[in-house]
Amino acid sequence: MGCGAPLNHADVREGETIVDLGSGAGIDVFLSANKVGGSGKVIGIDMTNEMLEKARKNAKENGYPNVEFRKGDIEKRIPVDDNSVDLVISNCVINLTTDKVDTFKEVHRILKQGQGRMVISDLITDKEVSGESVDSEKWCSCIDGALTRENYLESIRKAGFQNPEILEEKLYTQEESNNKVDDKRRISSIVVRAVKV
Repeated sequence: MGCGAPLNHADVREGETIVDLGSGAGIDVFLSANKVGGSGKVIGIDMTNEMLEKARKNAKENGYPNVEFRKGDIEKRIPVDDNSVDLVISNCVINLTTDKVDTFKEVHRILKQGQGRMVISDLITDKEVSGESVDSEKWCSCIDGALTRENYLESIRKAGFQNPEILEEKLYTQEESNNKVDDKRRISSIVVRAVKV
């Protein structure tokens, strides 16, 4: 499930190397591959064998020689070399990780110094949930893993990025708990950009 369109804000250039975190069946990978052309490369990262198999099949059937799909846990180690990537994209996947700072540190590690950038879409909330309040179904939908706007941006800063910028924000959903107005939780979709300087 996606929650935005990071590629619309990514200013992809021909010849770039791009990594898509949580690439699934490969839709954003293939869209990126069209933009970077034959001189560029796009690497999709996913942790499920089923999605990797589907993405590789899609790449082969549709003739994408400049894409590759790798298995990896983005929170622990992204299987990409240090300082080797121009752009990291992700569509509503970071919220599935339990430690956002570690994930953003991995993104920072693989981006090229001075020019590497991250453009991701994700969900934020006005009220975080934790502990026993977490609903596993809502976690899998990226909702219960959502941080507040400031905590999300602070996670990016703690990973080494300076001046993360929200490029787009819109209401994603507003839910109600126990039919009390004061328990409503607002979930917003954002697109964030940060550069490794």
